[in-house]
Amino acid sequence: MFKNIIARKPCPSVTEGITSASLGKPDYELALKQHEAYISALERCGVEITLLEENDSYPDSCFVEDVALCTKKCAIITRLGAPSRRGEAGLPDMKAALERFYENIEVIKEPGTIEAGDIMMAEDHFYIGLSARTNEEGAKQMIGFLEKYGMTGSVVALAEVLHLKTGLAYLENNNLLTAGEFVTKPDFAKYNRIEVPSFEDYAANCIWVNGNVLMPAGYPITQKAVENLGYNVITVDTSEYRKIDGGLSCLSLRF
Repeated sequence: MFKNIIARKPCPSVTEGITSASLGKPDYELALKQHEAYISALERCGVEITLLEENDSYPDSCFVEDVALCTKKCAIITRLGAPSRRGEAGLPDMKAALERFYENIEVIKEPGTIEAGDIMMAEDHFYIGLSARTNEEGAKQMIGFLEKYGMTGSVVALAEVLHLKTGLAYLENNNLLTAGEFVTKPDFAKYNRIEVPSFEDYAANCIWVNGNVLMPAGYPITQKAVENLGYNVITVDTSEYRKIDGGLSCLSLRF
């Protein structure tokens, strides 16, 4: 069960966020409304929200998931792979928020790079995607910290997606949403894999929060498949965040 959420308000410069999409620039006012709806959906799941103020120096700073891995026993501050985002992990308000909840805080050091969008928690094991943003040294340091606190980690090579959780979502109870290159990856053979159709692949990035599954609006086949597993599904429109390679998991730290 999750008790706490850390999120950050999107800033006006979010319209200049890093992107590989060809969907145009986000509408800032709409992005604000979508973020408010996202926070409201999380509140319905019975968690306490710590909402950090916007920081216009970092257009992508609303994607707080990438700056830290929050586990049951420790928080691990990352070293982001995107140079323009690297300062986000050291922002004073984020540091203070993590220190409020954790006595044990570790930090990934150079030359390691890792973004927590590349890390998927499944119980006490953490899958770490090797990507353009996460290198082997970053993964090695991360696994070392996890093992220090009695958890485990393993690496997964990525070929197509930006982050591991672009195409995967662990929904607890051994259920795993998979899309694209992950549908047949042997790393996940032990799970009950639910395949996301290629034309709904954006729906693979969703989050389990205390028995509920938050997922992007507009993907009825995947929504039905998740509902058939017995979850209460809450849909949230994240169209403006998709324009800058963002999804539901990116917008919060959950622990």
